[in-house]
Amino acid sequence: MNSITFQSDQPLLGRVKNLNYGLIAMITLAGAIGFACLYSAGGGNVHPWAMSHLVKFMLGFVMMVGVALVDIRWWYKMAWPIYISGFVLLIIVEVMGHVGMGAQRWIDLGFIKVQPSELMKLAVVIVLARYFHAAEPDRVRSILFLIPAALLAIAPVGLVLLQPNLGTSLMILMDAAAIFLVVGVPLWMFAVVITLALGAIPVVWSMMHDYQKQRVLTFLDPESDPLGAGYHITQSKIALGSGGIDGKGFLQGTQSHLNFLPEKQTDFIFTLWAEEWGFVGGVFLLGLFGLMFLYGLYIALRCRHNFGRYLAIGLSVNFSLYIFINTAMVMGLIPVVGIPMPLVSYGGTAMLATMIGFGLMMSCSVYRDSKLSRPG
Repeated sequence: MNSITFQSDQPLLGRVKNLNYGLIAMITLAGAIGFACLYSAGGGNVHPWAMSHLVKFMLGFVMMVGVALVDIRWWYKMAWPIYISGFVLLIIVEVMGHVGMGAQRWIDLGFIKVQPSELMKLAVVIVLARYFHAAEPDRVRSILFLIPAALLAIAPVGLVLLQPNLGTSLMILMDAAAIFLVVGVPLWMFAVVITLALGAIPVVWSMMHDYQKQRVLTFLDPESDPLGAGYHITQSKIALGSGGIDGKGFLQGTQSHLNFLPEKQTDFIFTLWAEEWGFVGGVFLLGLFGLMFLYGLYIALRCRHNFGRYLAIGLSVNFSLYIFINTAMVMGLIPVVGIPMPLVSYGGTAMLATMIGFGLMMSCSVYRDSKLSRPG
């Protein structure tokens, strides 16, 4: 495979000027909304969630800017080490990971619990962007060329499923599928994979844990067990509907403040927001996230090199999947899979992974005009 040299040497001041301040403003606004939601979830108190969220956001913000200012060619060179490191962390989780809520997904470092599967989403995107950066159209149509790329996504998915973590596994596969689509993989190959996946549903069902099966059955009929497995989604729908057009007002959400709404600080935080700010507030937040997604695609379109283009698109899709899955989940459109609302839900690794992703995206923008040369 031909290597690529990124020829771009900008002074620090020039790189700072080229940061995407519009995107930074939207990220900051989303983080502020998260602080307000967690302040409300805490009953009008910055503890136990809002202040911790703010600290993690500030740490993530510094990391985002630092990542954005690093030359894109360095991220290109580090793609394989990043992927391998993430894969090793997933193996460590299986061997000695921290168990919580019936799942083994975290590495407990004492001062923080790291969830490697969140970081693996970024690792898969960056390694696939590197793998395909110099691929000619004929190679992209070659099954032999695509098999290693597919394994780069499937291998970590297997480890994530063992935790078990179905939602993150699906996100990694969809991130990879988006890059496969952008690089020009023929649609008939997607059709074959989808057909095989549908045919494998009975096998997958037999391998699922009982609680995962219950989630699917509850999704199909939430009223079958309204006080048990269907409680979460039933209360979420009640809260969403009770918000009406303009909401009940800040700190006035009865479903959340009377503790009818479970996991209000994490998976169901969008429900808390919509109950207090109504349909208007919900549309505003989703519109903000939509603009951030479009901004990521704009960055990708302006890149003159495939590595940055594929990386920005993959990161944009990864971010949008958080939003789509979380929103559809709390509305009862898909089963509950435990995917947080980025920048809003309480959580450490998801916050840092999201901010690092935006940093990589902005690095693609800062170095969008880098000239690429393939040494002979």
